Amino acid sequence: MRVLSFSEKGCIRKNNEDSFLVLSQQGFYAVADGMGGHRAGEVASSTALQELEKLVPQLLEFEGQALENGLTEAFMHANRVVNDASTNKPENAGMGTTMTVLLVRSNTAVIAHVGDSRAYLWRDEALTSLTVDHSLVGELVRLGQITPEEAEKHPQRHVLMRAIGADQEIKVDCRSINIQTGDVFLLCTDGFSNLISDQELAEEFQEPSSWEGRFENLRKLTLERGAPDNFTALCCILE
Repeated sequence: MRVLSFSEKGCIRKNNEDSFLVLSQQGFYAVADGMGGHRAGEVASSTALQELEKLVPQLLEFEGQALENGLTEAFMHANRVVNDASTNKPENAGMGTTMTVLLVRSNTAVIAHVGDSRAYLWRDEALTSLTVDHSLVGELVRLGQITPEEAEKHPQRHVLMRAIGADQEIKVDCRSINIQTGDVFLLCTDGFSNLISDQELAEEFQEPSSWEGRFENLRKLTLERGAPDNFTALCCILE
């Protein structure tokens, strides 16, 4: 797996509350988008990924459904640690983070996530979303109450329904898919996906360029559009 990455604070924010993790030898990749005042967002996202990293060796002992269950349990552990830190330290009050993980084992990819950071699969010249946003507008779209176009401009589009650390218990979405040579996985925070549409992603991925060139074009486009939020993306290329 070849991995490309960027993580930037953007054009307005003073610090970067996103975090990402690349453990290529273990086939483990993750992005997290922290929230909370006084730099607590940075603490939340980095803490959650640090806790996951500790558990990766244990996860690699599992296969199949046991691997999904193990990754879900790892999310729950990270949630408890972040929630405890939020509860016990006044400077961290109210902090939380999204978290989206890709774990590649043999011929299988396991995707787990909480929040509105996303995972995509590019295969056979087609882009597929592997996650659903755990956000207020995401829920309204799923219920048919607003359109995807309305969601992009909705004043409450940043309100999350689920986040690591927000509550003592958390529901984790987890799924497995078979992988094949040529698959490309994209993990990204909402600072990226809010500015780059799925159609634009697909069009860029079809460009006759290297993956490095395509990825750099997307990074530049995010900045050109003002990048009001931190933005992070990992491009994982199965060759």
